[in-house]
Amino acid sequence: MRIRVVDAFTERAFAGNPAGVCVLEAGDWPDEGWMQSVAAELKHAETAFVRPSAGSEADWDLRWFTPTKEVVLCGHATLATAHVLAADGKVSGKASFATLSGVLVADVTDDGITLDFPVNRPIDLPAPDGLAAAVGVEPQEVYVTGELRDLLVVVADEATVLAVQPQYDEIAAITVREKLRGVIVTAQGSEYDFVSRFFAPASGIPEDPVTGSAHTSLAPYWAERLGRDDLVGYQASARGGVVQVVPAGDRVYLKGRAVTVLDGELLV
Repeated sequence: MRIRVVDAFTERAFAGNPAGVCVLEAGDWPDEGWMQSVAAELKHAETAFVRPSAGSEADWDLRWFTPTKEVVLCGHATLATAHVLAADGKVSGKASFATLSGVLVADVTDDGITLDFPVNRPIDLPAPDGLAAAVGVEPQEVYVTGELRDLLVVVADEATVLAVQPQYDEIAAITVREKLRGVIVTAQGSEYDFVSRFFAPASGIPEDPVTGSAHTSLAPYWAERLGRDDLVGYQASARGGVVQVVPAGDRVYLKGRAVTVLDGELLV
C-alpha cells in the first residue's frame, strides 16, 4: 500500500506540519487497530486515511489518527490529503470529505489549497488551576474553543508566545482533568497578524508544528480584535508554518500550501 508524508502549511520541505497520507481503495475501512498502528509507526501528529466515499454526501471518506488515538478534526492532514489526491489526478478544484466533523471541502488551485471548516468560537473560561505554571507564562485571557475543547490562552505579546516553556506532564494533567484536547497560546504578531503555539501531550502531540484546526478558533478571535476578516497567522513552532484565515459566519476558510517529502510503500 502506498503511503506518503506531506509537509503542510508550508512552501518548502522540512517545515510546516508533516502528515502521513494513505489513499485506500473503495470498500470497508481497514481494521482500526491497523490504522492506529500505522499512525504510531509514523509518529507524525496525524496520519490521514482516505477512501472513495460509499455514500452520496461527499466524494471521499476521511479519518485522522494521532500516534495514540483517532481525532474528530485535523486541518493539516486534510490539506495534505487534498494535496496528494490532486497530485494523483484524483481531485481537480473542489473535493468534499465525509468526516467525524461533518462534510469538509477542499478547493485546490494553483494558488494553494483552501479548506472549508466549521468555526469553533472561543467561550470565556476561568483559568484552570496550574495553567500559568504549566505553560510558563501568565495568561491575560482564557477561553475554551467550542466543540474542539482546546484552551485558548491569550498572552501579552509575540515574545511571550516564543518564551513559553511547556511543562508537558502538567499540560497533559490539566487537559485530561478538564476534558480538553490541547492548549493554544497566542498573541498579536509583528510580521504576521497573530502568532500561536499548540500543545496536546495527552494525545501524543507534545508540541504540534502547525495546527489547522486550532485556527478555526484563532480566526474568529483575532478577526474580532483586529477588525478584519482576512488574516494571516504564524504558528511559531521549531518548524513553523503559515495559515491564511477568513472567518465566515459558522465556517472558517483556511488556506495553505503543501510539499510531498516522502513517497513509499507499506509492506504490512
